[in-house]
Amino acid sequence: MPSALPLADPAPRDGALPASVAAGAEQRDFGVYVHVPFCRVRCGYCDFNTYTAEELRGARREDYASQAVGELALASRVLHEARVQRRPASTVFFGGGTPTMLPAAQLAGLLKAVDERFGLAPGAEVTTEANPDSVDERYLHELRDAGFTRVSFGMQSAVPHVLATLDRTHDPARIPEVVAAARAAGLQVSLDLIYGTPGESIDDWKRSLDAAIEQAPDHISAYALIVEDGTRLARQIRRGEVASPSDDLQAEMYELADTALAAAGYAWYELSNWSRDESSRSRHNLSYWRGQDWWGIGPGAHSHVGGVRWWNAKHPAAYAQRLAAGESPAVGRETLDDETRRVEEVLLRSRLREGVPSAMLTAAARTSVASLIADELIDARAAFQGSIVLTLRGRLLADAVVRALLSD
Repeated sequence: MPSALPLADPAPRDGALPASVAAGAEQRDFGVYVHVPFCRVRCGYCDFNTYTAEELRGARREDYASQAVGELALASRVLHEARVQRRPASTVFFGGGTPTMLPAAQLAGLLKAVDERFGLAPGAEVTTEANPDSVDERYLHELRDAGFTRVSFGMQSAVPHVLATLDRTHDPARIPEVVAAARAAGLQVSLDLIYGTPGESIDDWKRSLDAAIEQAPDHISAYALIVEDGTRLARQIRRGEVASPSDDLQAEMYELADTALAAAGYAWYELSNWSRDESSRSRHNLSYWRGQDWWGIGPGAHSHVGGVRWWNAKHPAAYAQRLAAGESPAVGRETLDDETRRVEEVLLRSRLREGVPSAMLTAAARTSVASLIADELIDARAAFQGSIVLTLRGRLLADAVVRALLSD
């Protein structure tokens, strides 16, 4: 969740949604995202909306859970008043920040509040992100007993000097311990990796991949490091203290990841995500890429229902003040027109292994398909069957492919 919020129309103080959001709601999945904006330390590369204890200024971590429950009540009321058909949550995702900085009982209470307001669909996927040093076996069992099904650990790297550059504080030796504890608790496990950190070599990256694969998680995410303006890492690069990430090296690292993960039995289903099988994919993230409905709870959280998108006040104090005044915490909103929704759907679905239906492309964009096939950027067989699916080379050049698919 990037810290910068887009410019758009002001959101109504009561959070009311237009009647248009109800159209077709019964055909869309509904998910809940809970943003827990607390971290013990701020990582130098991170641009997410997170706060250390020293940065809270006017807000208390102890009050957050009750505030989030208050927004859940508001969400239920707003959707009811907009005549959106009640749908149980098919996915719930606790992200951050570090959600597991809250006591397990508070996360359990928030999940119970989601269930009370919306219900949980049979087989609902319930995920929390966690740092390896923020949980233990007892904590993970408490989550499973509360209804959590999945935990995503921020491993990032197995190499100490890479973790140090990223300002990550956990010991790599902790990863096998928490994965074993999560499995003992009956939770699915995902490991998140970052590649392209300044000073990271191909051998370093291979070491991290091998360490992640050795744990046999259900799911692995691998993200190229992006240097965000305003972060400590960006300032270090600007001052020449560390080198800027190399695009060519990151491409080589991506290819290495795809090869190693495929050999270990993982299949890519989104540009940065691999899973052992369809049941271990992140269904919550897939709902974003497929343009489904979700309500984002918490400071800076984004929501989308029926083509209307909005976002909350960023700082926990501002978020709390709005809820305490009986107002929606939303500060900005935009209503997407049909063409914007089509463009976003092409952009997001192009990231998926299932691809983009050719019928979604304009006539002009369809003329580019033959050259994309010739350049080995999209799969020829899939294209003849009506879907635009990226090849490995296409995944490395995804931005260029998307530009061609969105040509007028």
